[in-house]
Amino acid sequence: MSLLGVIFDFDGVIADTERLHLRAFQQVLSGGSLTLTEEAYDARYLGYDDAGVFNAVAADHGRRLAPEELASMVAAKGRRYDDLVGAGQVVFPDAPQCIERLAADVILGIASGALHGEIEAIVQGAGLRGHFSAIVAADDVERSKPAPDSYARAVELLSAELGRPPSPSGFVAIEDSRWGIEAATAAGLPCVGVTTSYGPQDLPGAALIVPRLAELDTDLLAALCRS
Repeated sequence: MSLLGVIFDFDGVIADTERLHLRAFQQVLSGGSLTLTEEAYDARYLGYDDAGVFNAVAADHGRRLAPEELASMVAAKGRRYDDLVGAGQVVFPDAPQCIERLAADVILGIASGALHGEIEAIVQGAGLRGHFSAIVAADDVERSKPAPDSYARAVELLSAELGRPPSPSGFVAIEDSRWGIEAATAAGLPCVGVTTSYGPQDLPGAALIVPRLAELDTDLLAALCRS
């Protein structure tokens, strides 16, 4: 099968936002009974969407968040995160060149656990929005990663753009966490693991592991489709 398209994760792959998300979570939780360390975030919560992080942290502290409390925390976290993003450049230095290089040959999409507005703001600000034919975020699907919903939806949208029935054949995913790799492979896509957030030993299931996006080209990704 030839390479038709590439679907990127966002946080930790295109944008170096994981530390900003952690700081925003910590700021919202500050002063309360729930705590979140960097070690716990990396080991336990990094692959979840915002609501999933707060729910999981609460559960690990023996608590269950009421819907209105959770909604308030998610909204507050979003405001804190926007402030942090606005303070500086967050796109990985080699991401724009990789995206432009691949977009010249194949269709591109994003499947992410971030919120749609967060993704749009960053890719627009970086001048990259025009390269993506589909963006699927946490608020666009019922279940976030490690469920396959975001990748399945991205495949549907990109397949429609190409005028073909929905099928993962010909698509490759790029991820930085085992949760994302689980989501991509469950949706039927071979997945490249990028070691921006975790070491190679923490990316089981990846068909290929690279240190950065600069290593990738269409020939390398096409080989994953054929295998």
